[in-house]
Amino acid sequence: MPIPLPPPWRERLTGATWKREPEGESGGIIHRVIAADGTRLYLKYGEGAVADAVADEAIRLRWLQGRVAAARLVSSVIDPDAAWLLTSTVPGKTGDAWLEQNPGLLEQVVRGFASMLIGLHALPADECPFDASAAVRLAAARKLVAAGAVDEGDFADDHFGMSAAAVLAEAEALYGAATGRVVTHGDFSLGNILLDASGRVTGCVDVGRLGVADPYQDIAILWENLGDFGEEAQRMFLAAVGIDEVNEERLRFHRMLDELF
Repeated sequence: MPIPLPPPWRERLTGATWKREPEGESGGIIHRVIAADGTRLYLKYGEGAVADAVADEAIRLRWLQGRVAAARLVSSVIDPDAAWLLTSTVPGKTGDAWLEQNPGLLEQVVRGFASMLIGLHALPADECPFDASAAVRLAAARKLVAAGAVDEGDFADDHFGMSAAAVLAEAEALYGAATGRVVTHGDFSLGNILLDASGRVTGCVDVGRLGVADPYQDIAILWENLGDFGEEAQRMFLAAVGIDEVNEERLRFHRMLDELF
């Protein structure tokens, strides 16, 4: 086995084919696994602080089952120093994969993502036990900045050259703009939602940041992604989710905050 496995999984994955995938945002080790019976799975594993992120995702994915299209939780094991998450593969391709294959699918992809987001944000926020509010995210961001753990070289073009402390200070100043309260994905990017060839969303992945937050938490991330395809793509997305006039302060707050993670 390429990674240590919890005892209940060893027999199940004996004879499986393993393929290492790029690490996710959390830093977890990810493998695409084909079990001996042909079942296709994803396995995510982490130790230490990364284990906390894998555990967060497992717990949130369990809650999300049956509420919106998402990867199916097969099994999870959480130990004091390590965590494992086993999920089904989601059919289709990510939004960025479809657009790389055919940029002409932009409108179809945007509409699929907008439909997914509207459904997610319509879930009853009071039924969601996870707090991903601006206050919680800011507290986490402060720790990352204090620890020197922010990659300043990965900032967006219009923030490039700023220090992490300066980005945090601006986010702090804009904090009051984040007033909404809906169930958010937390990392609603082109790479985390999959669609079929008709543009129908088949599932979301990487839900470790899911929780109740301002809706612009999700809107800002996809808006940023769509900037690679021009301002018209961004306007198309905002119109599709029912935003006639963007709240610039909320958008900027969430963009600044996301730079710190």
